[in-house]
Amino acid sequence: MSASPDQSRFSNLCAQAEILDGEDDLRHLRDEFRVPTKADIRRTTLEKPQQQQQGELTAFSDRNDAASADETTPCTYLCGNSLGLQPKRTATRINQYLQTWSTQGVQGHFKPLDDSPLPTWLDADARAAKMMASIVGADESEVAVMQTLTANLHLLMSAFYRPDPKGKHKIILESKAFPSDHIRHHGLSPSTSMVTIESPYSEDALITTYDIQSIISKHASDTALILLPGIQYYTGQLLDIPTITAFAHKHNIFIIWDLAHAVGNVPLHLHDWDVDAAAWCTYKYLNGGPGCIGGMFINSRNSLVTTTITDDEPERGYGKRLSGWWGNDKATRFQMETKFHPVKGAAGFQLSNPSILDITSLSASLEVFELAGGVLPLREKSKKLTAFLEQCLSLLSEDAKQLFRIITPTDPEQRGAQLSLLLADSILDQVMKELETSSVIVDERKPNVVRVAPAPLYNSFEDCVAFAEAFELALVATQKDF
Repeated sequence: MSASPDQSRFSNLCAQAEILDGEDDLRHLRDEFRVPTKADIRRTTLEKPQQQQQGELTAFSDRNDAASADETTPCTYLCGNSLGLQPKRTATRINQYLQTWSTQGVQGHFKPLDDSPLPTWLDADARAAKMMASIVGADESEVAVMQTLTANLHLLMSAFYRPDPKGKHKIILESKAFPSDHIRHHGLSPSTSMVTIESPYSEDALITTYDIQSIISKHASDTALILLPGIQYYTGQLLDIPTITAFAHKHNIFIIWDLAHAVGNVPLHLHDWDVDAAAWCTYKYLNGGPGCIGGMFINSRNSLVTTTITDDEPERGYGKRLSGWWGNDKATRFQMETKFHPVKGAAGFQLSNPSILDITSLSASLEVFELAGGVLPLREKSKKLTAFLEQCLSLLSEDAKQLFRIITPTDPEQRGAQLSLLLADSILDQVMKELETSSVIVDERKPNVVRVAPAPLYNSFEDCVAFAEAFELALVATQKDF
């Protein structure tokens, strides 16, 4: 760590972090991930410069020492809420997929290989759904691994948003999400059919369960659908999913949850909470890789296959939806008939055959979740990590603390692995530049929020201290010109 204005505060925090890291039963999981080094994140090439690869650094010994340290010292990566780090086993699994493709060609769809841990491509989505089901608290038949987050949200709204312009037609959502294009798709206007939830009491964009229930009660008679985030991306606030879901059902309203920031972050019990439907991405806390394949939950009572499908009436017994050939029953999928026999459960909503490359990458990370024992132990560590980060920030200098405040709820039960820091006006760009110089990776939301996410799979308590120290230096640097 670099020198700080008051090293004693950070020395004490470092000693505390060392004890906490030593007591952490999940600390071994960090070794499952590739954490970029300080040199990595500064490099402008894929490979190390040739002279570094050969150990021929520049002549100045002090520069040699610093450069050598940067080549081996991990950066401080607290950005899992935007993109999770790469599991080491991802490259192994992808290479096994590539070997299957290169040696088997099309046979990879159906032919299992004795020395490969990978499923056939025909079964890859089902295996991934089974692994995902335990993370979201669902029966595997209620989960599909498919498409991307936005596409899945649109598919769910296409299936379950059936507005009646003279009756139920409104969509209730929080103010930072806008499915207005879907409202227009039905010939309606967002100005009359879209209701946004904003708290009249919070200056930090926090919305209480009471705020949400009040809006639902007010618009219940003409609301067709509710769309809410499990964790709000800007503030990091965790909503009370079971309570809000039950309240929506009390008013006979279908509710969809966007779980992009909740999946792999907090325990979910979608089936037991009787959630109607949900969608999520897999590149944040699930570490599937940038733009990786998404996921979808559809409650078994909403699968919409209610009668036996026959050749004479292949489409009888399931509700309206976009139907694709990968949602067809496997027994007849490759017969390429014009008759559609949908798979029961969420798998029946699949469209195209999924990217096996994506699923292979995702499944590699889900294997690490299995090593962790699931989300529950990760959540316990996450609470401790986030609380320790909060403690570190509380010990910054008074000058530094004048330049930011935490807008994420202080109650651990109302937040995930994220603290959102609202900065004073006009200093965000400089703070982010200073943090990058200190080899600290977090993300920003314009105009003035820094989001810091200590992910329990690979972050340590020491990472929290490193961030706090670098953050104080960055804040102080913004005041040098004043």
